[in-house]
Amino acid sequence: MTGLIVFAILAIVILVFVSLYNRLVRLKNTVKSSWSDIDVQLKKRFDLVPNLVETVKGYAAHEKGVFEKVTLARSAAMQATTPAEMAKSDNMLKDTLKSLFAVAEAYPELKANTNFLQLQSQFQELENNIEAARRYYNAVVRDFNILIESFPSNIVAGMFNFKQQEFFQLEEPSIERKPVKGDFSS
Repeated sequence: MTGLIVFAILAIVILVFVSLYNRLVRLKNTVKSSWSDIDVQLKKRFDLVPNLVETVKGYAAHEKGVFEKVTLARSAAMQATTPAEMAKSDNMLKDTLKSLFAVAEAYPELKANTNFLQLQSQFQELENNIEAARRYYNAVVRDFNILIESFPSNIVAGMFNFKQQEFFQLEEPSIERKPVKGDFSS
């Protein structure tokens, strides 16, 4: 009888252990997958930036400094690998793109250009997609990190070297708290 009780307790411990391990693995892979979603959206934005620059350049060729800053910020963002690096370079790219759209405001013919309006619309859609992907990624990272820190899963996480993941956060929380703007005319 005692042997049966010990066996039952051991079986329960093993089931809990396996369940926690599988949950950690599932969340770890979901973190990777959700980061990949962000990466895809950012690459789409990186591909759109040269088209925006060329379109604006056709109307405002003398704004060379703005175009160079946008190109440099895009290059830096493309080379970022971690969420922290990506957040920093993403902020830089957004700032330079704001200046690009500000230049566009000074040219009524450009603002009426169908190609520019289409690019602007695509850019806004990508920004919304990036924001949604970032929220999902951060939610998955939060759940993963909580599981790693919680008892008894922290024991399993420690045994198999599961590490906490970084959030993809904007550098300045005040920017993050602002709603996404529908147009770039300001």
